[in-house]
Amino acid sequence: MTEHAFAHTGKEKRRSPLPQVNPVYFVLAALIVAIIFQNPAFIEPSGYMNFLKRAAPLAILAAGQLYVIVSGGFDLSAGSVITLVVVGSSMLLNNDPNATWWVIGVMFGIGAVVGITNGLIVCYLKVPSLIATLGMMITLNGVAFMWSGGSPRGYLADSFRFFGRYNFTGLPFIKILPVAIIVLVVLGLLLYWLMHRTNLGRMIHAIGDNPRAAQLAGVPINRVRIIAFVVSSLSAVAAGIMLGGFAGVSTDVGNGYELQAITAAVLGGAQLLGGRGSVAATIAGALTLNAMFTLLNFLGLPQPVRQVVQGLILIAAVAVAMYRRKHTGR
Repeated sequence: MTEHAFAHTGKEKRRSPLPQVNPVYFVLAALIVAIIFQNPAFIEPSGYMNFLKRAAPLAILAAGQLYVIVSGGFDLSAGSVITLVVVGSSMLLNNDPNATWWVIGVMFGIGAVVGITNGLIVCYLKVPSLIATLGMMITLNGVAFMWSGGSPRGYLADSFRFFGRYNFTGLPFIKILPVAIIVLVVLGLLLYWLMHRTNLGRMIHAIGDNPRAAQLAGVPINRVRIIAFVVSSLSAVAAGIMLGGFAGVSTDVGNGYELQAITAAVLGGAQLLGGRGSVAATIAGALTLNAMFTLLNFLGLPQPVRQVVQGLILIAAVAVAMYRRKHTGR
């Protein structure tokens, strides 16, 4: 499969002589300025570093979710994977710090199985991804509930919570550096490279843009879609480990994260009907969503307002996607 072949899987785009900047970066900058006006302490290292630390799990989750969205699907099971990781890890650790690494390995194994199962159901049973992953979400929540007996038991050892909780201190200039930010940078670069610098990323875009043309061009559609679901689930495992690090054990820790991840991808310019999306912009979308929530908290607005804002963003995104598809054929 050559890059030349991929060039014919969609319509030609006119190239602008000037580089186009994704609007999400301007929105993020405006929100940061508004937060600073509300809370000047935000410009201190402890302020913006803690902000990035809180946003890191969502940013990683959204970047993984983007793979499924660009391929033309959805993964609603991501939040339940997070819950299962946190609850399952607390049960398997059994208060033993020495078990941390093999437990983390088991969690990534479970994530891979969930992703493969989602992909197989969508590709071979022809179940829409929305329904398939909704069923997986309900199933995994049930498994987490049964595994924990309805209430979390045990605790997450400090060695496990290291990735979401620990901060390197005494550093020049920035003073502190949370491990969560290092994890975000490493995984973000990896996901960016896979999506935008490899054949896999080109095939994912081709499938989402025009599945029939991609198939005629020789793209192994089912295999690529399964890989996209696996990437999403593994990203959810990483996010779950980080959330368990600074949020502790809870049976509803992952509730709503799947929709937040989709919203972040939408804010970053991803097209919900597939074919377009950027990992960097999606991470910026996650930071934007987190900044939006932070600003709402500073303004003293209640929690339901967050849900209203998030819902309006999703509705607007679907409307824009349908308009584009109707008027441009993409």
